[in-house]
Amino acid sequence: MYLRALCIFLAAALISSCTQTRIKDHTEWGKYFEQNGIKNACFMLRDNNHESIHYYNKERCLQRFLPASTFKIFNSLVALETAVAPDDQLMIKWDGIVRSMPEWNKDMTMREAFKVSNVGYYQEIARRVGPAKMQHYLDTVKYGNMTMAGKIDTFWLNNSLQISPDEQTGFVKKLYFAELPFSERTQRIVKTMMLQEQTPGYNLYYKTGTGHVGDKYVYWVVGFAERIEHVKEPEGSMNKSGERNYPYFFAENFEMPIADTTKDWFRARIDILHDILKDYGAIPKS
Repeated sequence: MYLRALCIFLAAALISSCTQTRIKDHTEWGKYFEQNGIKNACFMLRDNNHESIHYYNKERCLQRFLPASTFKIFNSLVALETAVAPDDQLMIKWDGIVRSMPEWNKDMTMREAFKVSNVGYYQEIARRVGPAKMQHYLDTVKYGNMTMAGKIDTFWLNNSLQISPDEQTGFVKKLYFAELPFSERTQRIVKTMMLQEQTPGYNLYYKTGTGHVGDKYVYWVVGFAERIEHVKEPEGSMNKSGERNYPYFFAENFEMPIADTTKDWFRARIDILHDILKDYGAIPKS
């Protein structure tokens, strides 16, 4: 969305203030995927501080894929906004179905379910929201292709709903600044649920996703990093913390054959995320 719009703007307007430095193809980021044996991959990064866009593999950044468990961000927003979940402590009892991930097989809150990416929990959330309200918010947010085919509890897994890495970065940017069509409270709660790493130098918020399409898995990491700079604020400044947070929005996407078990691809995608964010300077190298 943002990459496509900026490309069109650059081509049509040719305004001198919007130069090529604001949109950059980082072919060098390919090494982080290639050294892991990954051939079909992309990475999208929006630097809000410099109003610039950076990417690896533009064609794939603009291609739509099933969101898989990254949809839990959207699903959580709708659940909170409709009061299906009064807050992030909504407890849903385990339905007794033994699933592949042992940590899913118990009662848990929404915050806990988000953290362990509990599919069964969020399928129940979607059923409680219902197709009419879910479609309303898909259309209002303009989330990907907004297509909800099949059952209410599988449409983000069955390849009917699709979204591009470019659109994902636009979505999380709006979430960060509370610009989505949800209350500020709803967006604030979901942002806190996305926090995965908290250090003196940066905060990292994201949701992973893994989707099954044919004989391949599609792997996602979607979210934002806050680089923390320690500054001395001028006297009278409203910022009393001595810290400033600079946000960067990202979407990583790649695919691998289901039969390929040579690596822990769940871990590899996080390692690649760190490598690229450090390479760009969105998080400190040390």
